[in-house]
Amino acid sequence: MREVLEAVAAGELSPTEAEARLAGYVTTEAGRFDAAREQRRGAPEGILAEGKTPAEVADLATTALDSTGRALVTRVSEADAEAVADAVDGTVDVEYDPRARTLVARRADYEEPTLSATAAVVTGGTADRAVAGEAATVLEAMGATVERIEDVGVAHLGRILDHLDALRAADVLVVAAGREGALPTVVAGLVDTPVIGVPVSAGYGHGGDGAAALAGMLQSCTVLSVVNVDAGFVAGTQAGLVARAVSDAREGADSRGDTDARDESAKTD
Repeated sequence: MREVLEAVAAGELSPTEAEARLAGYVTTEAGRFDAAREQRRGAPEGILAEGKTPAEVADLATTALDSTGRALVTRVSEADAEAVADAVDGTVDVEYDPRARTLVARRADYEEPTLSATAAVVTGGTADRAVAGEAATVLEAMGATVERIEDVGVAHLGRILDHLDALRAADVLVVAAGREGALPTVVAGLVDTPVIGVPVSAGYGHGGDGAAALAGMLQSCTVLSVVNVDAGFVAGTQAGLVARAVSDAREGADSRGDTDARDESAKTD
């Protein structure tokens, strides 16, 4: 604690950064930002903009930037994005995706995480892209390489089969589909990697609010995991944790391989 206080007194650490280190979270009028979540959980804290005013969104986003160097915001409106852009200075990079309704802001000195893992984000149709985009934003923020495979719904199985090699090459898949939600079941029957199904609230009449897609995925005869309706953030985070485990395993294997090679070389010498 003394080191933190001395760093604040010397101007090397802001009060926000100090609070984040000491308490693990930062309290503002808009709420509490969990600054330690990424270290504790392996996934970044996401700021849900829905239900908050643009000023509150900007307050939490700047708090995230001050305490972690990055802000990840979901369900962002244009007004929210404008408020964040107005609240930060020119050294902060702000990326707003109006379709996915996500915003990622980074300080110039922020170091992006990188994972040795690939996640495929798959959609049944164009209507699923917003939810899938939210998942992709989270995956990219966690450092995974993301490959998008779009508009490959089961109305024509040839569309998904054309991407079979890419699906099987991925380390984890997020598959978003509305209507009856059949696509994740089909994909899960074709690959040997984890599949996370995301029901989307797109469709006609009864069950078209995502209920039919959710029920279909829960009753899948092939093994997959399922998140809530339109829960792109949850799916992206879960896939990111899988990608992180894969990356850690790969790096560990590479390290063991280097050690073995050195041992063999020493024996030869």
